[in-house]
Amino acid sequence: MPIVAHNNLPAFDKLRKEGILILDEKRAMSQHIRELHIGLLNMMPDAALKATELQFFRLIGDSNPIAQFFVHPFTLDTLPRGEKAQAHIDAYYESFDQIREQGLDGLIITGSNVKGPELSSQLFWEPLIEVADWAYQNVTSTLCSCLATHALMEFRYAQKRHPQEVKKWGVFNHRVTAQHHPLTVDINTHFDVPHSRWNAVYPEQFAEAGLRVLVTEEDDSCVHLATSEDGIRTVFFQGHPEYDTISLLKEFKREVYLFIAGDLPAYPPFPQNYFGAFEQAVLNEYRYYLLSAIKSGDDLPEFPEQKIIPYLNNSWCDTADAVVGNWIGLIYQLTHIDRNKPFMDHIDIDNPLSLQK
Repeated sequence: MPIVAHNNLPAFDKLRKEGILILDEKRAMSQHIRELHIGLLNMMPDAALKATELQFFRLIGDSNPIAQFFVHPFTLDTLPRGEKAQAHIDAYYESFDQIREQGLDGLIITGSNVKGPELSSQLFWEPLIEVADWAYQNVTSTLCSCLATHALMEFRYAQKRHPQEVKKWGVFNHRVTAQHHPLTVDINTHFDVPHSRWNAVYPEQFAEAGLRVLVTEEDDSCVHLATSEDGIRTVFFQGHPEYDTISLLKEFKREVYLFIAGDLPAYPPFPQNYFGAFEQAVLNEYRYYLLSAIKSGDDLPEFPEQKIIPYLNNSWCDTADAVVGNWIGLIYQLTHIDRNKPFMDHIDIDNPLSLQK
């Protein structure tokens, strides 16, 4: 939460230059403090619907121990759902019409399953554009996760994603390239982020679109965190900082089962930089007995999930909490008391954070 500059102490100006949020006394006294309303547009398939809810709810809840949050999950009617998932949605989700009528302070848009190379041919495409365009005019800030980033980069900035020969899958080291931006201030300058994708939007595409790149992979080959040109109204994640410690293990298990079913031509590789020596040894042993059982027609061994889980490490969640905490804090300082208005009356909507251009 911000510090109030209630006198002319020189330290306040120095902190401002470092990107620390410092409020003048007049602005601090005029603020209306209330709960925050965050929307979660969950486009994930049925099998990941509830897990994705938990991941983002946890990320929001861990980000700030002071603010109170109402998180409003909703989805798109064009996405096909099974009976159980639809019952869950009917019981606990709101409609976009309800969201639009009541208003939001912030919005998170998840990824989704894609069939075929073209995003514009997906069932979510047109409804997603409708939600994103409404949010840009009416919500303080929208945070896009992975595929949502690729979609917005295409329809708003004409920057299409590019397929990769090898899946970007694992945990990768990143560095902060804009240390004084309010989203990255006081976070680790080097930190890990999980990735899981076959496509990428490259750094030069973000630059061509005029966006602010804040975090890249160590060798600058991949953008993880960026914002719209104004610095806050749209925030782009290309990685998955919301992932649980076991998320990549679950994905690896799913890939193994697809191989067993004959839906993958080869046994899957390990996610990069994720399994330690012990976990790899356990999984290599499992692979040996699995392939032997398939060849001989014997019963298949059980996937050794429970042996591995106690040894998995998480090297990303603290920084993820810090970035989302900064995002929440900025929304708190900018949003209007009226949920249907994105900014307080005195805020410059073209440069809400008063950043140098």
